Amino acid sequence: MLPIDLAATLGPVGTALLFGAIGAGFGAALEMGGFGDTRKLAAQFYLKDMTVLKVMFTGMIVAAVLIAGATAFGLLDMSRVWINPTYLWPGIVGGLIMGVGFVLGGFCPGTSIVAASTLKVDGMVFLVGVLTGIWAFGETVSGFQGFFFSSAMGRFTLADWLGLPVGATLLLLVAMALLLFWLGDLAVARFGQGKPWAEISLRPGRTGFAAAAAIVLATVVVMARGQPTPAEKFALLGPAAAQPVEDRSIFVHPAEVVALRKDLNLQVNVVDLRDEHDFNLFHLGGARRVAPGDLARPAVLKGFLDAPASTVTFLVGNGEPAELAAWKELKALGANNLYVLDGGIDRWLELYPVPACIAERAVPAPADPDALAWRFAYATGSSLPAAWPELPSSPDFRSPCGQLVATEGEPEGGEHEGIVWPTYAFQKKVKLKAKVAVKGGCG
Repeated sequence: MLPIDLAATLGPVGTALLFGAIGAGFGAALEMGGFGDTRKLAAQFYLKDMTVLKVMFTGMIVAAVLIAGATAFGLLDMSRVWINPTYLWPGIVGGLIMGVGFVLGGFCPGTSIVAASTLKVDGMVFLVGVLTGIWAFGETVSGFQGFFFSSAMGRFTLADWLGLPVGATLLLLVAMALLLFWLGDLAVARFGQGKPWAEISLRPGRTGFAAAAAIVLATVVVMARGQPTPAEKFALLGPAAAQPVEDRSIFVHPAEVVALRKDLNLQVNVVDLRDEHDFNLFHLGGARRVAPGDLARPAVLKGFLDAPASTVTFLVGNGEPAELAAWKELKALGANNLYVLDGGIDRWLELYPVPACIAERAVPAPADPDALAWRFAYATGSSLPAAWPELPSSPDFRSPCGQLVATEGEPEGGEHEGIVWPTYAFQKKVKLKAKVAVKGGCG
C-alpha cells in the first residue's frame, strides 16, 4: 500500500537519480510551457494569457482526483502523506508578499530557476533575490517568531474547513477550476486578442469540453466510491498493523502507565472511552472522556494526529474490546504512539483497589466484557488515591467510610494518603515513535 519508502527500495543513489529525473522533467515541462518567460507569466495579471492559471489548476485537480481515487480504491494510505501544517495569518502574509514579488519580478521561485537554467539574465537576477530573501528571513525570523508560529491549525484540509466528504469537496474544487478556465478564455479573447464582447463565443472548444468531461467523470466515480471506513483502512494496512494486536505489544500493564505518568519528559494522555455513568463512577486522574463514535470527527482526530512526538496516549475502557476497536480505528486514521490499558479499568481496580465500602466485584460477573465488573456505592470520579497512584496525594481527596485500603509490599511511589501500593513487575512495551516528514514540492 502506498506510499512506499523509496530510500529503502532504491537506496540513496537510486532515490537521488529518480528525484533528479523528476525534477529535470518538471523543469523541462515548465520551460516548454513558456514558464521561463516573464512576459507570459506576468500576462495573467493583465488577463491577456491564462496559461499559468490553467497549468497550475490542472495540476491541482488532476493530482487531487488521483490521490482521492487511489485512497478510495485502497491503493494509498493518505494518513502517511505529509501535508504542510496550516498557520493561517503567516500564510496569508507570506502569500501576499510572494504575490507582489510575482507581479513585480515576473517569476515565482520555481520559474526563476527554470529561467536561470536557460541563462536568462532576469531569471538569474530574480533567483539571486530569492536566495537573498531566504538568507534575510533566516537571520531575522527570531524577531517575529511569535507571529510566524501563530494561528497554528495543524494538518488542515479543504474538506475539514468545509465540513464535507472528500468526494463532495473534490467536485467543488473541479467545478471551480473549470469555471475559472472558462472565464479565463473569455478574458484572453477580450483583453489579449482585443475582440469585442459581441464576437466572443461563450461555448468552450471541443478539446476543452472533452477534457472537462473526463475530469468530471473521474471525480464522480471517486465521489460515488467514497473513502474507505477506518475498519477498511485497517484491513488494507495488512499483517504489519495486525501484528501488535496478536503479540499484545500494545497492551500496557497498569504499573507501566503509573511509571510513565511520573516521567517528566513525557506527556501521558489517558482517553476514557466509557459512557458518562461509568466515567463518573471512577476514572484515572487527568483522563478525558471521548465517545467512541466521536474519534473520527476532525476536531477530535486532530488532537491525536497533532500530538507531539513525546506524547503517549492510552485508550481506556472497562475491558479490552472497546479499547482495541478504538485503537484499530485511530491507527487506521494515522494516530501515533497509541496504546491500550491491559485489562481496562477492571484490571486497574484489581491492582489499585478502592475501599470495599465504595466498590466491590460484581457477583456474578457481567456477561458483557465491556461492562464494569465493579459495583460502586456512589460516584467518585478521580477523587480516590486509586486514580492517582503515582502521586503522594489526590486532588479533592476525602477519606471514604472512615477507612483506607491497606496493602503489603514495597511502596511503588511512596505513601499515598496513608496507602502503600505494592510494586508490580511488568514488561516495558511503550516505545515512542516520531513521524519523519519526507517533503518536496514547488515553491
